[in-house]
Amino acid sequence: MIRELILMNRSYRRFYQEVVVEYDTLKELVDLARQSASAANLQPLRYILSCDPKKNALIFSHLAWAAYLKDWPGPSEGERPSAYIIILEDTQIGHPLRCDHGIAAQSILLGATEKGLGGCILGGIKRQGLRQALDIPQRYEILLVLALGKPKETVVLETVGNDGDIKYWRDSKGIHHVPKRALDDIIVG
Repeated sequence: MIRELILMNRSYRRFYQEVVVEYDTLKELVDLARQSASAANLQPLRYILSCDPKKNALIFSHLAWAAYLKDWPGPSEGERPSAYIIILEDTQIGHPLRCDHGIAAQSILLGATEKGLGGCILGGIKRQGLRQALDIPQRYEILLVLALGKPKETVVLETVGNDGDIKYWRDSKGIHHVPKRALDDIIVG
C-alpha cells in the first residue's frame, strides 16, 4: 500500500481548479504532519491553510513554477490549485530547522494522494511579497508552499537515459515525464 501511494504521489502542477478541497480536508492533512516525526520533538512547524479562491490567487502570484520548463509560467486560470498549505517555521521554538518540513510535506502529500488529490512542493517563493500579502509575522520563516487539488495531468516516471539528464519535461500531448535514476545507481557499497 505505501509503495502504491509513493508511486502515485507525483509533483502535479495542473489541476481541475473547480474541484473544491474543503478546509476540513486541509486540517486532516496537517494533522498527519503534526503526528509525524520532528527533530528533537521540537514541533516548530506552523501552517497557513487556504481553499478560498481570492486567497489562493494571492498566494499563486508569489510562486514560481517548474524551473526546468523555461517557457511555462505556471498553470493557467482553470488549472490552478484549489488549495494551498504554507509550511512555516516558528523561529522562537527551533532554529535552524533540520528536516521537519520535508517530513511534513511528504506526510501531507501522501495523505492527499490517498484522498484522490495531488500536489506539488514549491520552494520557488517570493517570500517577502507573500509575507506582506498574508500579513505573516516575522517570527515565522516561510519554508515551503504545497499546492493541492485534483490532478489534471499525467505524470510518467522513466529511467534516466545514458546522457544522465534528470530534467523533467512535457511531450507534445502535455504528458509530464520525470526521469529517475536506477536503483543500482544510487546504492553505494
